Amino acid sequence: MKKTDFTSAASLLMAAPLLCCCEREIPMVNLGIDDVYYISRMQKLDLRPALTGERYEWYVDGACVSQDKDYIFLAAEEGDYRVELKIIDPDTPFDFAFDVHVLHEEIEYSPYIATVYEYCPAPGQFINEMPRYEEGDTYASILQKAEESISGTNDIMISLGGYGGYVTFGFDHTVINVPGEYDFRIWGNCFYELLQPDRKGGSAEPGIVMVSYDTNCNGLPDDEWYELAGSEYYSPATLHSYSITYRRPDPDREIIADDDNSLSDILYIGWSDSCGEEGYMAKNIFHSQDYFPKWVAADELSFSGTRLPANGEDISGYGGYYVLYSFSWGYVDNHPNEYADLNSFDISWAVDSEGRRVSLPGADFIRVYTGVNQYCGWLGETSTELSRAQDLHVKLPALPDP
Repeated sequence: MKKTDFTSAASLLMAAPLLCCCEREIPMVNLGIDDVYYISRMQKLDLRPALTGERYEWYVDGACVSQDKDYIFLAAEEGDYRVELKIIDPDTPFDFAFDVHVLHEEIEYSPYIATVYEYCPAPGQFINEMPRYEEGDTYASILQKAEESISGTNDIMISLGGYGGYVTFGFDHTVINVPGEYDFRIWGNCFYELLQPDRKGGSAEPGIVMVSYDTNCNGLPDDEWYELAGSEYYSPATLHSYSITYRRPDPDREIIADDDNSLSDILYIGWSDSCGEEGYMAKNIFHSQDYFPKWVAADELSFSGTRLPANGEDISGYGGYYVLYSFSWGYVDNHPNEYADLNSFDISWAVDSEGRRVSLPGADFIRVYTGVNQYCGWLGETSTELSRAQDLHVKLPALPDP
């Protein structure tokens, strides 16, 4: 049951404050800060008082939690919470306390992806195949296919293509940042090769993870993004503020194969980056479809972010056997799925654009993008793939009785 008691608080205010609640079942605009609220766990209550003063203090159960004018209340656990707002001002001081009752949700939360907000892959050998492009598909229909692939327990792989290609998704609730614990897990398709078992290498195609907290409470991924700083974030070989632009293949180009004919078009998709480097994404004989996203009308695609060091090595010495080595931790599609901890992520790893740690109550949106700009002969470009994600703080659905 959800209800709001609009009783005595409005008469205490000199001007009508504004209160917005991120939970859609509760009215978005009220006349004042009320004496009592009922909300579900893992949902936000956005408190925006209209009264102004020199300073502001928000308390929850006696502990100061914010000194900003506006405050978003968010609780992971059910229970009764006492919230207090103090406006410190020599002329118009203000102090008001109210109760927030946090209830169990009426419809059980899913621990899995609920919505895919963006699917913007870079070119790659699995693009237009994972998910499959069909004639007439638009961005909206491809986005729907991506959501159908990785939402819930569907577990169908999607590819992000070469460096920078990304997907943005979210759950049906805020993923809570629980101190000292992993908060969510993401599945890829990495595996270890058998020749060098101690080096943890094989098909690692690391994807960088970013998170965003819905501070404007509009349900859209348009707030500030923060990178989860994995094991390579502070490495001198890692580049920050990197960018790359891919160009649609020139239909009049000369099509040239490589010497052993494993690459059918070595000058297929041209690219240039912010380091002044240029190159080509070749087409190989194993994937003959278009690598440039067919639903995209633009002739160029640009991406930016952090670029991880190249992790591939030709251990054969003649281009026959490439190994892509795993980084220690903190990336998608970087270790086999059975290593749960190495595929799990802590929102507390978040850093801002300057590399400074930030403290987020949770994450409403998660973005994964291919973190390496690398080409390994017949193996092709390094491209992050993923198939599923799970909030580790929401219980898995109970199995039916046998």
